[in-house]
Amino acid sequence: MNKTDNPILGIILILAAFFIFSFIAASGKWLIVAGIPPMQMVFMRYFGHFIISFSILCRNDIRISNFYTENYYLVILRAFFLFSSTALQFLAFQFLPLTVTSTIEFTAPIIICLLSWPILGERVGVFRTLSVIIGFLGVLIIIKPLGADFHPATILSLLGATSFAIYAILSRKLAGEVSVDLMQFYSGLVGSAIVLPMILFIWINPSNVFDWFVLFLIGFFGWLGHQLLTYAHSFADANLLTPFGYSFIIYSAIWSFFISNYLPDLWTIMGGFLIVLSGVAIWIREYKKSQLKRL
Repeated sequence: MNKTDNPILGIILILAAFFIFSFIAASGKWLIVAGIPPMQMVFMRYFGHFIISFSILCRNDIRISNFYTENYYLVILRAFFLFSSTALQFLAFQFLPLTVTSTIEFTAPIIICLLSWPILGERVGVFRTLSVIIGFLGVLIIIKPLGADFHPATILSLLGATSFAIYAILSRKLAGEVSVDLMQFYSGLVGSAIVLPMILFIWINPSNVFDWFVLFLIGFFGWLGHQLLTYAHSFADANLLTPFGYSFIIYSAIWSFFISNYLPDLWTIMGGFLIVLSGVAIWIREYKKSQLKRL
């Protein structure tokens, strides 16, 4: 996909993409409250994604070459970590407010920074190291590991953020080498294949038409969110778009209020502020570096 300079459209698309991602999270929380097993929703998330991406990949005809890539190992590994991120977050929804899980999920940029040296070979200087420390201080404030309010499910959420960070790093490595449609296909295929063996044993029919509708929408929106994210980056640079991803936390807070009548407490707000501060600091550093390279 060729880059077209239209930053306003890029910003609109990334805000829409993260609204859709927040809808998936809110749907998961809604259906868990309604008694639907988390892994059932994970299956629907990836099976719907698989059906749509398969249809697009084979819109002209079905050929083996449509599914071919020289990077099978990395593409499948990327899909596995995306699945892990979704599954871990959905499991955490059973025990934690949506605002808490969404805030912890945004430690992903901090984890990417931390992993960029061993995986990508990028040097992590003093500035980024301090940003990582501030971000994880925010995480500690939210999860209160030594307090009476600590819940082990926060570890699931943190592992989900780590999985998403590895997925993002692998996406960066594969960018330009594997088509977006092909990566979308394998994301749906791997996620569906992992959950398929257990689905007959865990499946519970939703109790009303609305819940059925939400369950089916999860898969479509999973695919659509990633498509909008890809299109957003075709209209504007990642350095411009990155801060707008934090809209996810705001969306999630609104959904959490409507679904559970829950407002974040002071500790969650303070920890979230440090996480966002850390992520924005890392972004500013990367933005300045990219500007210097252009000179």
